[in-house]
Amino acid sequence: MGLTQNAANDPTKPPEPTTVDDERPPREECGVFGVWAPGEEVAKLAYFGLFALQHRGQEAAGIAVGDGESVVVYKDLGLVSQVFDEQTLSSLRGHVAVGHVRYSTTGSTTWENAQPTFRTTATGSGLVLGHNGNLVNTAELRDEVAALTGRAPRNGHGRQVATTDSDLVCELLAATAADVGVEEAAMRLLPKLKGAFSVVFSDEQTLYAARDLHGVRPLVLGRLERGWVVASETAALDIVGASVVREVEPGELLAIDANGLRSSRWAAPEPKGCVFEYVYLARPDTTIGGRSVHAARVEIGKRLAVEAPVEADLVIPVPESGTPAAIGFAQASGIPYGQGLVKNAYVGRTFIQPSQTIRQLGIRLKLNPLRDVIRGKRLVVVDDSIVRGNTQRALVRMLREAGAVEVHVRIASPPVRWPCFYGIDFATRAELLAGSLDTEGVRRSIGADTLGYVSLEGLVAATEQPRSRLCSACFDGKYPIPVPDSTLIGKHLLEGLSRDDEAVTVGYGAAGALNRP
Repeated sequence: MGLTQNAANDPTKPPEPTTVDDERPPREECGVFGVWAPGEEVAKLAYFGLFALQHRGQEAAGIAVGDGESVVVYKDLGLVSQVFDEQTLSSLRGHVAVGHVRYSTTGSTTWENAQPTFRTTATGSGLVLGHNGNLVNTAELRDEVAALTGRAPRNGHGRQVATTDSDLVCELLAATAADVGVEEAAMRLLPKLKGAFSVVFSDEQTLYAARDLHGVRPLVLGRLERGWVVASETAALDIVGASVVREVEPGELLAIDANGLRSSRWAAPEPKGCVFEYVYLARPDTTIGGRSVHAARVEIGKRLAVEAPVEADLVIPVPESGTPAAIGFAQASGIPYGQGLVKNAYVGRTFIQPSQTIRQLGIRLKLNPLRDVIRGKRLVVVDDSIVRGNTQRALVRMLREAGAVEVHVRIASPPVRWPCFYGIDFATRAELLAGSLDTEGVRRSIGADTLGYVSLEGLVAATEQPRSRLCSACFDGKYPIPVPDSTLIGKHLLEGLSRDDEAVTVGYGAAGALNRP
């Protein structure tokens, strides 16, 4: 059995947060965290783990806990610190927990789409699931749900519905588990999922984790004194005091319960890890493939200085994501490194409705120049990437107004020319500045004196991973997982499909499972 709670209708809770800046950086879909640890406060461990993964999703957060007899889910829109308090965490008691932070790449920002998603099997067992990544055969899975249940997802008639690929996976898993159990159901279902996925799921007793056969999104296994942890990044293991054991292998399913840790291979691995994790998505204190992300970014900066040299007085980063590469650029070029921009870390999400005046402030709400440092200088400004170009355009203008005599922009990744269908939120080529412009065109667009990118070869070398084991589709257009026709893929696909079909409701199979205080 299960219970799903939130505070969506609580007048003491703040309204849904909004962003104040129309330009947004590339964003990862989600972060996942799972813990199996009898005798520990697993909800609090999940809470701190999600704190460490907050950068991977800021739209919603949730934690599900199983105590051997039932599963309870608590989730809501907002940051981890806004969704949970001490009282809520204390009420989530058990020995197994699944946590999730969300940024949407399939489905809108609604409470129903927050995760972990919940289902019950026909035998009454609860099942919860959190997913990082993005599936490319969502329409196919939707049809399979309809075939199994006689119903299909739809909005309308005032019914609460979820419209995510994760929700479909949870429903298919629950439908199959009724006959063969969760572990065998997963072994049957996982080969049917096409795309990028790192999933953590559980019933009342057991924690499960699985990764797609390409390992596009990261997932790591850690050890506690009295249990096990799985998480999107090693930094989340550090914060809960878990030691890193290894990465969950591409094509692997893990099961953790009182009988120990079990590993099953559901597909032969064909590694294609996302290279953009090294560029921007992962925390700098995370390790991927045995390589420190911070060290990789510093090395990218060094290679950038060699490949795109320039005469200047000062190297400054666009904080915080451009900082390691700027350090590397300064080290390799011999140009002094300095802090020329101050970042307001708290402006990304606000609970006021942004007026036109606030929108016009734009980047000034996030970054402010140190005029005494900048005035009269030829600057090298190092950033992690250019996606839409609005930030860099406003930044160059702001630095000139602050007294910079030259602004040379250097980017610690190649031009982003192709959309991502595997879990990063730039899913149309029209969004990408470099999708239609060459380097000189981008330079003119952002107003820089010069513009330079690191080469794809330089980026790959900095990761210390073989080129054959990395996905670089956003840079070279070579997609390791075939992408379907554009009409069968998209963030809001399930909100537009078959509007006349019956809805799949949240909490399917459990009468009264949805309890909104």
